[in-house]
Amino acid sequence: MPLARMALYQKGVEICLAPTADARERWQSTLRHIALEGRCFVLGCNQFLTKSMYPSDLIEAQGLSSQPEILCRGGSAIVSPSGEYLAGPLFDKEGILLADLDLAEVMRGKFDLDVVGHYARPDVFRLIVNERPMHSVTQE
Repeated sequence: MPLARMALYQKGVEICLAPTADARERWQSTLRHIALEGRCFVLGCNQFLTKSMYPSDLIEAQGLSSQPEILCRGGSAIVSPSGEYLAGPLFDKEGILLADLDLAEVMRGKFDLDVVGHYARPDVFRLIVNERPMHSVTQE
């Protein structure tokens, strides 16, 4: 969601939470790209899930008996504003990732690239964000 990210960058996001169900290794390049693009920390989280974590009656009911033991291999990671891993990525096991975040690194990174600052082109691009509460269902 590039435009949604741009709205977050405009608000000065320093820590971006990026939950996903994508356990492929190539998703890691997206996490690192978001960190570099927004010069923010990115906390990517994904579940590690095995068949043995399911109740046995659900394995048959959900048609999981023919699936491999690892259903979702995880891939959680903590990425710095320079795109470097501070923790993870954590694949194929349960765990908790920890890292110390130096928020001054966010500002240092923006001296290099600031997509809503000195690299912005308001003469060419304009993003209007409707922040009014909206209802997904309306009774008429």
